[in-house]
Amino acid sequence: MKTVNVAVAVIKIADRVLIAKRANHQHQGGLWEFPGGKIEEGEELLNALQRECHEELDILPISITPLTTIHHQYPDKSVSLHVCLVRDYLGVPFGKEGQPITWAHQTELNNFQFPAANLEILSLL
Repeated sequence: MKTVNVAVAVIKIADRVLIAKRANHQHQGGLWEFPGGKIEEGEELLNALQRECHEELDILPISITPLTTIHHQYPDKSVSLHVCLVRDYLGVPFGKEGQPITWAHQTELNNFQFPAANLEILSLL
C-alpha cells in the first residue's frame, strides 16, 4: 500500500489553534483537522505547506517550524503527516473551499473530533 505524504499546518497564535472541518465526501469526512494536504511528487515540504494554506485558507505562512512526522495506518490507506508549526502568516484565513474553520483555544481541542492520525498532534500541543 502506497503511503500518502501530507503537509500539515498547526497554525497557532497565542493560545489558539486554527482548525477546519473536512467535507463529508472526503476521507475521514465530517471530522476536524489541521489545514494541509498532499505533498505533490518532487515538491518540498515548505512549498507544499504554503501552497495548501493558500488553496484552503487564502493565507501565506511566513514563520514555519517543522514539528514532527507521524506515520499512521488507516484500514484503507497509509499516511505520513509532516507537521509544521506556523506562528505567523500573511492574509486573513477563511474557508476558500466552503469548509467551516474556527480558532479553538488549546484547552478546547479535545472537544472536537479529529481523524486518528491527528491524535498525536493533539498530545504534542
